[in-house]
Amino acid sequence: MRLLVHDRLLGIGDDYWIEDEHGRKVFLVDGKAMRLRDTFQLKDAHGRVLIDIHQKMFALRDTMVIERDGEGLATIKRKRLSLLRNHYRVSLVDGTELDVSGKILDQEFAVEYDGELLAVISRRRLTLRDTYGVDIVREDADPALLIAVAVCVIHLAQKERADD
Repeated sequence: MRLLVHDRLLGIGDDYWIEDEHGRKVFLVDGKAMRLRDTFQLKDAHGRVLIDIHQKMFALRDTMVIERDGEGLATIKRKRLSLLRNHYRVSLVDGTELDVSGKILDQEFAVEYDGELLAVISRRRLTLRDTYGVDIVREDADPALLIAVAVCVIHLAQKERADD
């Protein structure tokens, strides 16, 4: 499954659609402005909230939290002892861990579980300006979760760059 994200709008308070390869709107990322912490909602094409994303308050390192139906689903933060600056760890509540690595700010990275590729985020093969693709490799993967992971790691990397 390929999804297209138009990242020129990526920012707090901005809303942007994620489309499938046929141009149909699949997800809406709804940025919530004027909040104490960075907050997003991932909605389906009918406006139903699928996932809530917010910055964890009072964390030693910048951390994003993903929730579904008010229940914690995952936390995302930069991997602590990584030589690569763009390496993030996604800890799901069931104990599963996903690795995200690559050139996050260039939207060229991969999401893996136990060495198996789940999704590739890339702008290389696209001719559309300010757009990157999310290619979900495994058919049983949760597209909403993988989009939420991409939104989080890009946001964390941009925030880290701004803080430097």
